[in-house]
Amino acid sequence: MSVPNLLWAPDKFVPVPDNLMEQVIDKLNMMRACKRVLTNGGSAGIDGMKTERLPAWLQRNLDNLQSSLLEGSYQPQPVRAVEIEKPGGGKRILGIPTVVDRLIQQAIHQVLNPYFDPEFSPFSFGFRKGRSTTDAVRAVQKHQQEGKRWVIDVDLSKFFDEVNHDVLMSLIKRKVKDVRLLKLIDKYLRTGIMQGGVASPRSKGTPQGSPLSPLLSNILLNELDKELDKRGHSFCRYVDDFVILVRSRKSAERVFTSITRVIEKRLKLKINHTKSRVIRGHQLIFLGYGFTSDRNVRLTVPKSIRQRFRMKARELFRKGRGMNIRKFISDILNPFIRGWINYYKHSNVKGFAEELDGWIRRRLRLIIWRQWKKPRTRFRRLTAMGYKYVHAMKCAYNGRGAW
Repeated sequence: MSVPNLLWAPDKFVPVPDNLMEQVIDKLNMMRACKRVLTNGGSAGIDGMKTERLPAWLQRNLDNLQSSLLEGSYQPQPVRAVEIEKPGGGKRILGIPTVVDRLIQQAIHQVLNPYFDPEFSPFSFGFRKGRSTTDAVRAVQKHQQEGKRWVIDVDLSKFFDEVNHDVLMSLIKRKVKDVRLLKLIDKYLRTGIMQGGVASPRSKGTPQGSPLSPLLSNILLNELDKELDKRGHSFCRYVDDFVILVRSRKSAERVFTSITRVIEKRLKLKINHTKSRVIRGHQLIFLGYGFTSDRNVRLTVPKSIRQRFRMKARELFRKGRGMNIRKFISDILNPFIRGWINYYKHSNVKGFAEELDGWIRRRLRLIIWRQWKKPRTRFRRLTAMGYKYVHAMKCAYNGRGAW
């Protein structure tokens, strides 16, 4: 990936027509949205309808749905609240819309994204076609290689819960003039969250987990990107996770103070001041990657991420105790390791990978040893594998723990 120049001009200012709602409800657009919802899968909303039932539902109800959206009578249903564990501890609330609402939001996203995306910063990488977390990490690495070794690491407190509806809608209205679509988006922003059987209305925030949330978050935070660009700062953003890179601590502290005012006063967002900080580049953990302090600024896997990998692996090994070892390796262990290695393949992990390989093999031997259970079974298995009689007896009948 070639990192773009800092001072950017939008690729193309695309004129926005007034009939956006007609584009949203267009049959082909709806069919594309339906296919995308099916591909993404996910849990059912509060109505219990599963994604696989959507095509049949759409075939029967497309005309009525189109009419209600055009007339403005359609009312979104509350989203179902689901708590998930955060990697760093604590819980995050995801909002799961109904399948039909996911369909409509996806249809809106497909229509609006081509008009907004060309004006987004080249240093905004989250949920954009042709851009990835790896591209974002590489951009930060390049800035550090250029000598910008001081980092303003800003943590937005509960970003998706703190989005100001008035600020966001004012930004959308700059481009979108179709009142019907604006009212529909506003309805989705204010749709309540169903928790404990009670739907709580929303005065701020956008449900994390809906198809429209990534685009809305990029529209809002693009204002921050433009401000940073206007000031000539090097930065990188992946949705609400962003860093600013400068050459000195003094500059970093000055930028931190000034950009805090922009975020809190203009965008009406909250900064988590306990987690936001000015640090050296090698102390930064960005999207799971660490950075070395040498001249080349190589990518590394931070210690906290390695510990998290082992914790997750231990959970998988506990599941594998009663399974066939070959099936456990092929169906559970290998996909997990493959996903982890693919994500961190750009980092310098040779030493850790070798250490990890030994640890995983020992864990597998532990499962096998426990499955053999009795000393006489262990003795029989070991001799069948070619161990000498004395050695097999010592291993099978020793009084030590399995590990």
